[in-house]
Amino acid sequence: MTQTSPGRCLVHATAVALDGRAILLLGPSGSGKSDLALRLIDKGAILVCDDYCDIVDGVDGPQVVAKASIAGKIEIRGVGIVATPHIARAQIAMALHLDTLPDRMPQTNQNSNIVGWSIPSFAIAAFEASAPLKAIALLRLVVDARRHPVRLETPSYNRGDT
Repeated sequence: MTQTSPGRCLVHATAVALDGRAILLLGPSGSGKSDLALRLIDKGAILVCDDYCDIVDGVDGPQVVAKASIAGKIEIRGVGIVATPHIARAQIAMALHLDTLPDRMPQTNQNSNIVGWSIPSFAIAAFEASAPLKAIALLRLVVDARRHPVRLETPSYNRGDT
């Protein structure tokens, strides 16, 4: 993550929204961000942004914003850059880390700190066939448990599990 101004950072991530709630997919190049996003789109999600996302500090929580230069475009490995329906911004509900192997029985209170907010986060294996269903199930768990982003007293721009 690169802080670009107070309350705003640029993140190497992909984001999709389900029912207006953004899922931030975090991981290095080749970790499956765009692939998982495509499969979530097939399940009813809509693209917010692919590859690089602006994260801004919002009144009710962090928001992911599509960069104008790449809005509405997603990279499909082996195909190229493809236009796809998208929305310009969405409130972040949770983050999925694709660079960490998930535990068999994960803790449900893990968080990532982004632009001064602590948001629910989980590890997921992006290339598993069931990954989109797991992502949707995790989002439902977050929503049903009423886990919302919590403003931090001192903003942190690094991943930190609490």
